[in-house]
Amino acid sequence: MGNIVQELWNGGAGTVVFLLVVSAEAILMLLAAGRVPLVYSLRNLAVRWKTTLMTALAFTLVIAVLTVMLAFVEGMRRLTRGTGEPGNVIVLAEGNTDETFSNLPVGDLTDIEQQAAVVRDPRGRPLASRECYMIVNQPFPDAPPGKPKRRFLQVRGIDDAPLAAAVHNLSLLAGAWFSPAGVEEIQLPNGRHVTAVQGVLGRGIAEELGRARSDADRAAARNPDRLEVGDLFELGERTWIVAGIMDSEATTFNSEIWAKRTVAGPMVGKQGYTTLVVRTAGPGAARRFKDFLERDYDKAKVKAFVETEYYTDLSQTTDQFLFAIAVVTFFIAIGGMFGVMNTMFAAVSQRRQDIGVLRLLGYGRRQILISFLLESLVIALVGGLLGCGAGLLADGWSATSVITGHAGGGKFVVFRLVVDAQILGVGLLLALVMGALGGLVPAWTAMRLRPLEALR
Repeated sequence: MGNIVQELWNGGAGTVVFLLVVSAEAILMLLAAGRVPLVYSLRNLAVRWKTTLMTALAFTLVIAVLTVMLAFVEGMRRLTRGTGEPGNVIVLAEGNTDETFSNLPVGDLTDIEQQAAVVRDPRGRPLASRECYMIVNQPFPDAPPGKPKRRFLQVRGIDDAPLAAAVHNLSLLAGAWFSPAGVEEIQLPNGRHVTAVQGVLGRGIAEELGRARSDADRAAARNPDRLEVGDLFELGERTWIVAGIMDSEATTFNSEIWAKRTVAGPMVGKQGYTTLVVRTAGPGAARRFKDFLERDYDKAKVKAFVETEYYTDLSQTTDQFLFAIAVVTFFIAIGGMFGVMNTMFAAVSQRRQDIGVLRLLGYGRRQILISFLLESLVIALVGGLLGCGAGLLADGWSATSVITGHAGGGKFVVFRLVVDAQILGVGLLLALVMGALGGLVPAWTAMRLRPLEALR
C-alpha cells in the first residue's frame, strides 16, 4: 500500500486531476441515467438534516486530518528538493554519504578547488566553500516536566561567509555576516563582559529559538516570536549573538546556524572540514565533475554528489510519513464509509414506503439505486469540501522534524506546511470514493425492495 501511495504522489497533480475528471464524469453519467429528480434526493437530505450534518462533519474531520498530514509531507518534500544549486558539487570523504561523518584533509581541498571545472568569482577566487558541519547540544535546564530537556542544533562552520553565501546562492534578510574573527566583546545585562560567538541564523531556526525562550525573556524581547539581530542565546556552553538572519526559506539552510569554523569547531571537538562545496558551470558540468572526482581523480579518494541530488536523497523520512499516512487514511476511510453506510441504511429504512411508491410510478431498480447513491455522494462532496477548506487553514504553519537519507544521518529542520491544489484534489477524491463505497450497499438494498412489500 505504501508503494501505491508513493507512486500516486510522485505522479503529481496530473494523476490527481485525471482521477477527479473520471469521478466527475461518473457523477454526470449517474445524473444522466437517473430518472428520479435530484430535487427529491436533496429534499430528503434536508428533511434528515441532523443525520446528514453529522455524517458530513465526519467526512470533514477525515479530510481535514488527511490534508494537514499531506501538507506536512509536502512541506518536507519541497524543503529537500528546494535546497542546493544544480551547478554545485558536494565533496565528502571517501565512504561517506552524509556530511555529519565526513573528515576531509586540507591538502585535498586545495587541489580540488584549483581544478579547471570550478568556476571563479570576479576576483579570480574559486567559488568553493570549505565547511564543517556539526551537531551541537543545547540543554534546557529549566524545561517544564514532560518537555524536552535538550535540543540538537545544526551549526555550519564557515571560513569565509560571503564566499560561502555566493556558492550556496544565499543572502541576508537582516544584519551582516560574522566578522573575520567570528566573535565580539559584549556586555551582559548583569554588567559582565563576555566574548560572544557571532552566528548567522536561518530564519526558521531564529523563530524556533525565539519561541523556545522563557515567557519572561519573550516578554522583554523586541520580537517575542523570533531572535533578531543583536539578540543573545546560549549554545555549547558559550554565549552567542545574532549577527544576521539568512534569507533561506524553503531550504535546509533555514534550520542552520552559520559561524566561524575556527570558533565553532572546537566546541564539539572538530578542527578540520567535513564538506567542500564547489560551483561549476551548470548541471551538466556538475555531473561530469562529480564523475571525475569519483572515478578519475587519483590524488585522493572522495565521495562526490551533485548538490541538489544530495539533498533530494534526504527523503527517507518523507517516504516513511507517506506510508504512515496511507495506513492511517485506510483505517479512517473505513470508519467514514461505515458512517455514511449507516446513514444511508437508516434512510432506506425510513423511506421504504417512498421506495414502493416510486416503483409503482414506474421508476426502475436502477433509478432507485442511482438516487440513493447520489445522496451519498452529495453528503461526501459537502463534507469533503468543508474538510479541504479546514485543511487549507494549515497552509504556511511552521513545523519541525528530522529528515534522513537512505544511508543514515539526519538533519533537524524547520519548515512550512504546504497545502496545494494536488493535496486538495486528493482530499476531495478520497471523500468521493468513501461516499461511493459507503453508499453502494444501502443503495443496492433499496433497489432490491419489492414494491408491494415496501408499502406494507
